[in-house]
Amino acid sequence: MTTTHEPASAPRRRRRGMAPLEPVSQRARWLLGLAFFVLFVAVWAGATLGGLVSPTFLASPITMVKEAWLLFTEFGFLHDIGMTVWRVFGGFILAAVIAVPLGIAMGAYKPVEAFLEPFVSFCRYLPASAFIPLLILWAGIGETQKLLVIFIGSVFQIILMVAVTVGGARKDLVEAAYTLGADSRGIVRRVLIPGAAPGIAETLRLVLGWAWTYVIVAELIGSSSGIGHMITDSQALLNTGQIIFGIIVIGVIGLVSDFVFKALNRRLFAWSML
Repeated sequence: MTTTHEPASAPRRRRRGMAPLEPVSQRARWLLGLAFFVLFVAVWAGATLGGLVSPTFLASPITMVKEAWLLFTEFGFLHDIGMTVWRVFGGFILAAVIAVPLGIAMGAYKPVEAFLEPFVSFCRYLPASAFIPLLILWAGIGETQKLLVIFIGSVFQIILMVAVTVGGARKDLVEAAYTLGADSRGIVRRVLIPGAAPGIAETLRLVLGWAWTYVIVAELIGSSSGIGHMITDSQALLNTGQIIFGIIVIGVIGLVSDFVFKALNRRLFAWSML
């Protein structure tokens, strides 16, 4: 009796369902992401409307929607949102303008890296909130203080991450450019920066997400506007509906800005995704 064996080189039939590192379609990704939010709201509604959690500690989704309507119609919440967005992007752009050139210099030139990296690495671990008392003394409680909190929380992260991205350039490309007659400035301008540009853009996208966490800290003290100010006032009134809505608004704005950043990166650096 003879038996036939499947050749060793023949690919195995894929099993249905989830498999490690197996990609999913874009439609399935959207549906799965939406399903989690639906499940989260369902559990939240069940816990609050079912009486498992006191309304004093956690408002129900229905109460949150009512409070959200009051915020927009009676308390000018759109102005608070606008002020918070301005502070985030103002501090973040200021940090990026300073940090990206310094990070490129650190990644490209080892003496610059040896000079700056110990200080940058030290500052990277300092919480931005710890600077608030000093910043209030130096800049008062106006917009400058809030922009500086976001700046301090972002600038050192960007410098180090950009330096790592630039410093990881392929050596063979650098040597090829030298062979073709490029000088040091040409290497940086024509090899290192174009090669690191997608990574730098991704770094900025990630740090922008961190900047949204710093703005609330900046607005908790000495602020008369902004989402953080609204959250602080709502805490004094034990209005958990407004607190939750403020947190959700921050998440939604951050998510939208993240999608915009991703779309812009795909458009500008489509060649890096091939």
